[in-house]
Amino acid sequence: MRGVIFIYKVLLVDDEPIIVEGLARSLPWEKWNCEVIAAAHDGLEGKELIKKYKPHIVFMDICMPEMDGLQMIAAIKSQYTDLEVSILTGYRHFEYAQQAIYLGVTRFLLKPSNMEELEEAIETMCHNLEKKNVPVNHCEGEAVEHSSASCSFIVKNAMKYIEDNYSHKLTLCEVAEKTYVSQWHLSKLLNRHMGRSFSDILNHVRIEHAKRLLENPSLRIGDISEAVGFLDLAHFSRVFKKQEGVSANEYRNNMVK
Repeated sequence: MRGVIFIYKVLLVDDEPIIVEGLARSLPWEKWNCEVIAAAHDGLEGKELIKKYKPHIVFMDICMPEMDGLQMIAAIKSQYTDLEVSILTGYRHFEYAQQAIYLGVTRFLLKPSNMEELEEAIETMCHNLEKKNVPVNHCEGEAVEHSSASCSFIVKNAMKYIEDNYSHKLTLCEVAEKTYVSQWHLSKLLNRHMGRSFSDILNHVRIEHAKRLLENPSLRIGDISEAVGFLDLAHFSRVFKKQEGVSANEYRNNMVK
């Protein structure tokens, strides 16, 4: 609508305070009807501030302590599709930059970036927001989940984490934390992309590993059950028979050549 001035909310995420301060003070944000509303100094804080403030634009580093930059980007873009993200980092790796662009970042800028590069990134992000006709308020926080590349990336990493950690008491909460999304969001993504719940996926992975161990006749079934992460033999037996149609002992005796 003509005559309406949109104020785009900007969040800055960088573990170097001097970078945050420089971005906040040196750029003419008002030129693009933008306002820096908050700053974070690590990825997890940044994620919480995105949830709290629902910014339109995020400038972030991807090389910060306790943070997987690509997973962070995927988490953000899968939940807030219209959010414009630009990377400002000292991490010089072409394939990493390619992957970030594939996941939906607008610009991948290397430190130190000049004013022209930064201003061009802001202008492009604002133009993208205008084209999408993004309202100032983001549906009161409702997550939009249509970024297929980001969603697929999250599911892929969640599955890898399950494969690497199936043998201990693994929870949906733990996997969600490692992929930077909420339990609810990860559960929806797994159901959508894998057609199964988290518990069904975990049980399937455990039983597949158990089947391989059953090929070794010297291993007791109780020990195999424990090795693949089941807390008791009875639960293992129920899950094995449900998945394979036979008991673990029958599988060992009749199906393993």
